[in-house]
Amino acid sequence: MPLEFGKKEKDGKAPASIPTVEREPDAIYQWDSRHGERLVARVADVEVDEAGKEVRFGEIFKSDDLLLPEECEYQKFILVVRKIAYATKAAKESPQKGRILRGVVAEIVGYREN
Repeated sequence: MPLEFGKKEKDGKAPASIPTVEREPDAIYQWDSRHGERLVARVADVEVDEAGKEVRFGEIFKSDDLLLPEECEYQKFILVVRKIAYATKAAKESPQKGRILRGVVAEIVGYREN
């Protein structure tokens, strides 16, 4: 039986990585030493350029928990955010979106194994 997201195993260790097939396709995940891997943001308007080793996000939202200097994972890609054109905390039209990042360029630094 799989662990609930954020729960610890009986021995006190954080759970293992979430398999790619169980991940949400519009989500960014990041490792947290207390909770293991967790969903930290949602994305929209995504363009993947594997040859150029970049993923461009038109918008990343609900990203309050996304630690920008750290590696993150989107689908099968391991990424590092390199450029943000615009960032805001509160959008009048969508306050439930939390921190919003627009025009984001992330470098592909690796690929998930599972």
